Amino acid sequence: MWPTVIDLLRHGEPEGGTRYRGQLDDPLSELGWQQMRDLLPVNTPWQQIITSPLKRCSAFAEDLARQSGLPLTYEPDLREIDFGDWEGQTAAALERADKSAFYAFYNDPLNNTPPGAEPLVDFQQRVLRAFDAIQQQYQQRHVLLVSHGGTIRIILAHVLNMPLDSIWRLSVPYASVSRIQIIGRGATAQPQLKFHAGRL
Repeated sequence: MWPTVIDLLRHGEPEGGTRYRGQLDDPLSELGWQQMRDLLPVNTPWQQIITSPLKRCSAFAEDLARQSGLPLTYEPDLREIDFGDWEGQTAAALERADKSAFYAFYNDPLNNTPPGAEPLVDFQQRVLRAFDAIQQQYQQRHVLLVSHGGTIRIILAHVLNMPLDSIWRLSVPYASVSRIQIIGRGATAQPQLKFHAGRL
């Protein structure tokens, strides 16, 4: 039986610098576009592209689909976590405003949701719902998911059976690829991380 292969591609650098972007719909910067284009192999290996609808993912996915002729699907559940009141702010500003609350989120993110933000468990549930559906729909195919750092962390933690509160320990750089290979179907499926934060 052929495996299902899912490549997880994080978007490149967005406009607006480093900040808690969450579901703010910033486009890619010029550098971000270059990062993504530099990543692509000469011959695209995928049979399907699936993207978060946020511009920093979808604009590149649309461009790739036009150039390659590959089919493109938008999946809203692959959006980044909603950071609530933290969206648009830098880590330095949040730390200055309330140092204890800022570090509490990273020390115990399950019990210290930022004001107005999406709880981590809810984020996990929607991402894994989408990931499970993709596995079922595209069995024995090679799929590219264009998504976000937090979304990719959720999927990797699931594959590696990591505790949910440890996902922020995973580094997911801009324009990096992680590959998941899945052998089998349903309850007998065996996902493996083939490589992480690499290049094609």
